[in-house]
Order: sequence, then structure tokens, then C-alpha cells
Amino acid sequence: MTTPIATPSRRAFLAGSAVLASALVVPLHRALSSVPAAQLAANGYLAVLPDGAVSLALPKTEMGQGIMTALTMLVAEELGLAPSAVKVSIPPADRARFAPIDTTTGGSTSIRELWKPLRQAAANARAALVDAAARQWKVMPDGLTLADGAVLNPATGKRLGFAALVADAAAHVPTDATPTPRSAWKVIGKDTRRLDSADKVRGTAQFGIDVKVPGMKIATLAQSPVFGGKLAGHNAAAAKAVPGVADVIALDDCLFVTADSLWTAKKGLEAAAPTWNEGANAGLDQAQVVAALDAAVAKPGVTAKAEGDLAQARAGAAKTVEALYHQPFLAHATMEPGNCTAHVTPQGVQVWTGTQVPSDCRAAAARVLGLGEDKVQVHNFLMGGGFGRRLETDMVERTVSLAAKVPYPVKLVWTREEDIQHDMVRPAYADRISASLDQAGKVTAWEHRIAGSAVMARFLGDKFNGVDDDAVDGAIAPLYPAKARLVTFKQVESAVPTGWWRGVGGLRNTFVIESFADELALAAGQDPLAWRLAQITDPRARAVLQKAAAEAGWGKAMPKGEGLGLAVLHIWDTCLAAVAHVKVDAQKQILVPQVTVAVDCGPAINPLGVKAQIEGGVTFALSAALYGGVTLEKGRIAQSNYNDVRPLRMNEAPRVITHVMPTDNAPGGMGEPPAAVIAPAVANALFAATGKRVRQVPLQAGFEAA
Repeated sequence: MTTPIATPSRRAFLAGSAVLASALVVPLHRALSSVPAAQLAANGYLAVLPDGAVSLALPKTEMGQGIMTALTMLVAEELGLAPSAVKVSIPPADRARFAPIDTTTGGSTSIRELWKPLRQAAANARAALVDAAARQWKVMPDGLTLADGAVLNPATGKRLGFAALVADAAAHVPTDATPTPRSAWKVIGKDTRRLDSADKVRGTAQFGIDVKVPGMKIATLAQSPVFGGKLAGHNAAAAKAVPGVADVIALDDCLFVTADSLWTAKKGLEAAAPTWNEGANAGLDQAQVVAALDAAVAKPGVTAKAEGDLAQARAGAAKTVEALYHQPFLAHATMEPGNCTAHVTPQGVQVWTGTQVPSDCRAAAARVLGLGEDKVQVHNFLMGGGFGRRLETDMVERTVSLAAKVPYPVKLVWTREEDIQHDMVRPAYADRISASLDQAGKVTAWEHRIAGSAVMARFLGDKFNGVDDDAVDGAIAPLYPAKARLVTFKQVESAVPTGWWRGVGGLRNTFVIESFADELALAAGQDPLAWRLAQITDPRARAVLQKAAAEAGWGKAMPKGEGLGLAVLHIWDTCLAAVAHVKVDAQKQILVPQVTVAVDCGPAINPLGVKAQIEGGVTFALSAALYGGVTLEKGRIAQSNYNDVRPLRMNEAPRVITHVMPTDNAPGGMGEPPAAVIAPAVANALFAATGKRVRQVPLQAGFEAA
């Protein structure tokens, strides 16, 4: 039976410490040793409880990517269990407890960070149980196996359940047991259904927006539509006249209404009719943003990568190609809109939410309320989509600011319009890129100038050195060798708040570089696949590129108005290539009936999960590639809902064919790579189909304007 992901309170955790004191407990902190229950607050843990059940507390959070299933499979492999037999919990936020493991879920890091320590912890637990059984039977541990919650002796047919072994095993936990070798894997590498799917289908899974607290009121808010604007006035009496409205709370730049339901809070907010002092940004529009970016890439920015003599490498080149690419602001538009629940009392504050950064949220709540972090408890839940939006703490900050002014618990819910128009959007960027080719089409000189918002600058403060490492990810070490290379970054900020969007730098740089690679192949008079294979020396990238191209039928004759385009990357420790099949209909509508993908992500712990990530990533990214982008008009985001932040329709979703490559490489990430290759593959296929080169996203609007 599938066990729902649990989110225990701190009280429940402490109450369970007596049970854990008599359990076999192995920490995830480098999986070096067992620890007494009194020290568990310093680390995540894997535990075999006195009743034989297996419990796993993890620092990572589920937002639809299947990470809880994949990580549970690592434990199940070592302990001879079905993954569904492992009870997984998302503990309350506590950075120190998991250090040095990062409690952030993002950047395709969960498997990469936990692959070794989690397998090691489970292997140590397995060895302790086997040794305990061997001592009871007075036999050598060699040859003993684990299955279905017990240690088995195949030679005698004897069986000892975990419950009978826990006490002895807990006193003899090794630190360096050898994890199960690949040749003996029975769980890892096998298609496994998501452990949380059934609860989501039944509606019993708990997301942040589902939280209910006794005595709770529901609130919504209006923030200044113009970035930087202030609240000028509102009609509190009219709002309170709406039956069910409890309170109207005004801050400098926003207005809250609390009520007995979200609908009532919305009606109260409408009645309050807030007005705004729009401020200095009221005249800002998208054209000004783009003009500033274009001006920034007219000259090199701060050096991110420099090698070789660029002028010398350009001298005598057979051809030089240059292009300017544009990418827009992008909203996350997660299915679950912004929400958070908080209750401030004299003892501290309790927070309930779904977040990618629980420890950061704890620190943010403490900062806003002027409390020590020991007075803040953050309960983390499932997320209905993250994509980087829930790497931010603004939802928690807004909620605790409100909760501090009312005597009851309050759940703050953003409307869809408020969520999109006050998103921390992906930055808009301009890229000017040029390359020189010799007579054989080989790259001699490569210059890539990048301009856009520096998300990292917001976090680094005075330590920011002028180069956003995330914004140049994938650009400083592309797959294409050159005798000389210069990559620069120029920070260009606007009034629009920016954040991460399913891999900012690696994603947007792949669009530029892989689109430009096709332009270089054309300049060299070579087939795009052949040109890439002549340049790329990375064996993993070559392998996925050749596989995807072969499976898609690269080189076959295509009907008029149809074309194939490809893109390849090696980022996030994963190599992935995609071939997009594009059709353009009589109304100039871009259609993508099929995408063929080949991936080398190291050992695919759950191949079914890898395929799901690719299918989801392709669909998510194709929506953005064809139709995405939010624009600035009069200092505010013009778009507001799914009617103008347009996702793919069901009939537009492509068939996605995935080939997971066998590999001995270390695990790579799967959250970002599938999303990164789609825009360039489609843009290249569009050129193959129509002869029109589109250097801007969204591609549909760019194609119509070309």
C-alpha cells in the first residue's frame, strides 16, 4: 500500500524520539555513523523502527518531479523492500539538522546530492541488520539476504524480521558498508509508479493550499500593479460591510482582506477598491527594457570566460557569423497559485506552506518578525509546481506580516492574476554572439555577450563580482571547441523583480548556442548534424546526439512546410539531445507533432520517472517556446491568466519518444535538461521547414513577424 508523504510537526518529532532511541538510526550526514536520538535534530536520518518499519526523513521536497519515489527506491534497493514499504516524511525546516546537505530543492540537484549519502546510509543499515542476524544464528553474514522486511538464510530457510534485529543492529552500525553493485540491482533501474500518484488522484494528498488550521481565516491581497507603487487609499468600511469579512489590513504597498472564505475575501477586496500612487515606474514599457539590453550587448561586459587571442583567432577566418537573440520575461504560472498559512502567537510563529527552500523561509519569517529562528516552525508540504518560483520567500514574508496583525491563524492566497502579475519572473535577456570559421567549418574564434538581470546579485550583495554564474551557465563551456573564446556578462536591471525559472542560465544559453550552431552549419555549407559531430569531442554528447537523430530519421525527405531540428546539451551532469518535428499550417501556426529525445543522465533510478520528466519538460518548455513571455506596459505586467500566459492545448501536445541511454556515468539532473533543448530544436526545425530564422522567443510571434 502506498504511504502518503507525511509532514510531522516538531512536537510529533520530539514525541517520537523515544521510539527512535530504541531504533536503528543512520544519519544522512555523509552516512558516516549512527547517532543517538538526542542528536537527530542535527541531521536527516534513515531509521528501522522497533516494529520493523522503515522511516526516511529527507531534506528534499516533492513538487511533481517524482523525487520522493526515486530517493525511496535507493533505500528500498539496499533493504530488500518494495519502495511503497518505506515511509517518507518531509520534516519541519531546520537547516542545521541536514547540514551539509542543502535543504533547497532545485537546480536538478536532489539525486546528485543524495545518491551517495543515501545509498551509503541504507547500505550501513543493511549491513547492521545482516550482522545482527548472523550473530543470532551464529553463522557468517556472507550469503544472508534481505527481503520483505526480514533477513533470510537461504541455506537453512530461516527468517528473522527487522523487528527482532533492531536492538542488536542499532549497537553495531558500520560506516563503510558497500552499497549493492549495479549487477545485483532489483529496484534501481526498474520502472516504478509514483508513490504519491494514488493520493493525488484520490484528492487526499496535501499541498500547501490544502492546509486547514482550527480557527483559521482566509485572506487575499492586492499589491500595487505598478512595480514600486504605494497604496494611496481604500474603503475599509465598504469591505467590512461584506458579510463574512473579518479584517482589512493595509501595508505600504498592499492591502489584505481576511474573511471566512476566499470568495468572501475577494468580494471584500473588490469593495475596498484600493487606489495607488503608481510612482516613478508608471511610464516603463517593454520596448525600453529591450533597448537597454541591446545597448548593453553592443560592447563586452564583465569577463566570465577568456581564453586564447580572440583577434588572432579571427584573423584570416574564412567566414564570421554574428547574431542577436532576444528572450522575454517568463512567468512561472504554477498550477497551485501562491499561498501560505501562518499563526503568530506570543510563543512564536507557525508557518504551513509548500516551498523549495524551507530553511530560507524559516529565516525570512524570523527576520520579518524580529524573532530568533528557534521561535519559527515551518511545516513543508507538496507543491503544485515549483519551477523556481518557490525558491523565493516572498509568500511567507507577506503572510507572516499579515499574521502578526491578526489574532487568528490566516491562510493567504494569491489570485491567479495577482500570482502572475507579481511573479518573480525569469529575466529578459539579449545575447550577441559571433564566431569565426576556417575553411573546413571549424570554429576559430567565439564571442558571446550576455545582458540581463543578475538573479544572483540579489543574494550575494556586496560579494557579487559583476558576473552572474547562473546566467552564464552553459555559455562558458559550450560543446563547441574554439581556439579563442570570450564570454561576458552585463547586468541590466529594470523595475521587474526576477528569479529562477526551471534553470535560468543553462536553459536560455542552450537556446542561443544551439540556434547559433545551426547558423554556423549553414555558413559552413554543412548539414547541422554533421557539423556538430565534426565539432563536438564530448563522447556522451555525441552519443545522445547520434541516437536522437537516428531514431527521428534525420536526413529523410520532409513534405513542404515541415522540417526537423535538433539541439544537444551537457549541463547539470546530464547529456540530452532532442529532435523536433515541426509543421507550419496555412495560417502560419507552428505545430510540433513529435519530439524525439535521447538522454544520458547516469543510472536512471526510475526510468519511468525519467520519461515523465522529459514529457513534462518538453510540454512545459514548448508552451514557453511558442507562446511564452510576459510584457511590461506602463510599469506593470500586461498578462494575467492562462488566457494570455498560454499553455499548450491538449491537442497541441507532441508525441514524445524517449530513449534512456545505458551508461556507467554518475547520476545527473533531470529537472532542467528536457526544458532547455526544446526552443532551439523547434527554432531550427522551423528554419528547415520555412527558411525563416527566428532569433527570439516566443517563436510563434517571432515567426509571424519575420
